[in-house]
Amino acid sequence: MRTDIFARLDREPEPPKIETPRMSRHRIALFGGTLAFYLAIVVAVLVSSWLVALDWKVMLFRPYQQWPELHAFLDYYVVLGQRGPTAVMVASWLGWRSWRQHTLRPLLTLGTSLLLLNLSVGAVKLGLGRLGPHYATQIGSAELYAGGDIFPSGHTANAVVTWGILAYLATTPRARRYLSALSAFVSLGVGLTTVYIGTHWLSDVLLGWAAGLLILLALPWFEPLITRTEVWILSVREQWRDRRRLRESVPAAPVTPEPVLLPQALGGGSESAHETAGRGPASGTAGHPGAAARARAHPAHPVRPERTPPAPAGSRRPPHSDRSPRSSAGPSRPVTGGPVAP
Repeated sequence: MRTDIFARLDREPEPPKIETPRMSRHRIALFGGTLAFYLAIVVAVLVSSWLVALDWKVMLFRPYQQWPELHAFLDYYVVLGQRGPTAVMVASWLGWRSWRQHTLRPLLTLGTSLLLLNLSVGAVKLGLGRLGPHYATQIGSAELYAGGDIFPSGHTANAVVTWGILAYLATTPRARRYLSALSAFVSLGVGLTTVYIGTHWLSDVLLGWAAGLLILLALPWFEPLITRTEVWILSVREQWRDRRRLRESVPAAPVTPEPVLLPQALGGGSESAHETAGRGPASGTAGHPGAAARARAHPAHPVRPERTPPAPAGSRRPPHSDRSPRSSAGPSRPVTGGPVAP
């Protein structure tokens, strides 16, 4: 007997009705507050305020030396923020959901969020060019415009977006609450782990949390684009299927075999000569025995009629009035209009 757990693994008979999140007033207020926090951190780092001094205090404290027993575990835990492994894991889960629910929205939403993450975080990283704690050169400096790519923290922002997308795509309020708490715990742990290892400043992690949260809060603005993309992809798939069915339904045209010239003996008689002449590629070989013989002996090289010399109408020997024609078939026959032999 099947239980409800295994029944949930089957594909649903038709796409379920999924409520798409919208930009409510509450979400817009959260987006505005997060954006203000984001800009405040950037300004605090640009002017080398107390936040930069706190970065240096945490770095010189060297947490990885204070609690070395945690280093082995946190080296693996920080992988939950790397883009490659997390994208593969989450895409596998969302791909199964797309198959089960007959919709491409989960995968398209993940792709949109990762694209926004690369564009926004990557632009700020390259624009500010901040160096990490391991490559710092001057104590108390913000280490900006030095060719680095550490600000904001990509690990932290990726953890917020990748695991937060599961909560964003949840279909029930209860699942959304649990997945939101799980994604917040994972992203918080990944950010603090990068500070513990010493690969990021504390301000990098704060800006990474804000950058990832901004992307999740702004996703409802991109829902119409996701819907149009899904409709276009499904229409292209249906057109491709229709063309394939049409090709399979049309029967293939019968192939007419072409005649093949086979070599025959030269002395095959007049009947064989006529058959070979009828099969040959040139009609002029029927009037000349030499050409017919060459056509039979060399079927791959047909004799072209424009190169065949015209055959003479009669014998090349001069006529002799005192000779009678010889024949091996029997006695000579009387010639019409001539004298009769005694």
